Amino acid sequence: MLFAHRPPLPDGPYRETGPVFAHAEPCAGPADTTRYPPDWRGRPQVLRAYDERGRIHDATTTHDGRDPEKAITELLAEPGVVRVHSRNIAWGCYMFAVTRPE
Repeated sequence: MLFAHRPPLPDGPYRETGPVFAHAEPCAGPADTTRYPPDWRGRPQVLRAYDERGRIHDATTTHDGRDPEKAITELLAEPGVVRVHSRNIAWGCYMFAVTRPE
């Protein structure tokens, strides 16, 4: 099933609506939402960093898929970064978000 989704960001110029593919039938979802998704391991991804206003932060980068937890941890340690979106490297499609622990 294809539908429009608005990833979590405050209202602002970078809040976008884009296509997301989902199962047409109910499914159990991911086994653990506190860890990096196993199906994404080894996939290069764009890690788009955002500040508290929902604006793209200069720390935005890509990773090669080998150690995504390290790349995400480093981004969240950057001053001003409060949220990271993992996105498809070719098309920019939203995959999931990670927020800085409070």
